[in-house]
Amino acid sequence: MTDRLPHPPLRADALDNRARILSAARALFAAEGPNVPMREIARHAGIAPATLYRRFPTKQTLVAEAFAEEVRACHAIVEEGLADPDPWRGFCRVIEKTCELHAHNQGFTEAFLSGLPRTAEFAEGRAHMLRSLAELADRAQRTGRLRADFVLDDLVLVLLTNRGIRAASAAAHVSASRRFAALMIQAFQTSPERPPLPPAARLAPARPHETVRATAAAGSRK
Repeated sequence: MTDRLPHPPLRADALDNRARILSAARALFAAEGPNVPMREIARHAGIAPATLYRRFPTKQTLVAEAFAEEVRACHAIVEEGLADPDPWRGFCRVIEKTCELHAHNQGFTEAFLSGLPRTAEFAEGRAHMLRSLAELADRAQRTGRLRADFVLDDLVLVLLTNRGIRAASAAAHVSASRRFAALMIQAFQTSPERPPLPPAARLAPARPHETVRATAAAGSRK
């Protein structure tokens, strides 16, 4: 017999453990980034490390599964932008929706920009997204509405800066991200028209460790 037998369905307790692991991983990755230790994820999920490794033998498999929904959403956003008959409008929608998506999960921003997880499937999907974004930007430039000196790395700068937004609440964070996206779109466009910006949001002060890092970085540049 050459056909593989189907995997038996997971028992109820195994399904529950898997759900708890993914819930803990998503919460910790969103708050601290994808470099959270596996033992910390297991502790947060209320299970033994051995149980975690039975479900997810490597950190890469856990990161890939935890961010699978965000990856699919990113693909859908870019494909929607490409399908728009107006390339400039499609380009603007991609920036708006991508900033909002990443505002909900900053850990995903870090994973995406660093190329995590380092799996062939994730790398191929990321490369496809970047090619599609480059195609969309080229189309928008040919309309004359996207400035000719725009480069794809400018979108990386957008994601990096969007990741640094700190707001008083989750809703304020999304509002701030929308306003930031609107500002970036105005910076990228060639038209002098400036439509009204989305409402401003109440921002939170930088966290203590971020202030220390910023001070240290400033000192190193002197």
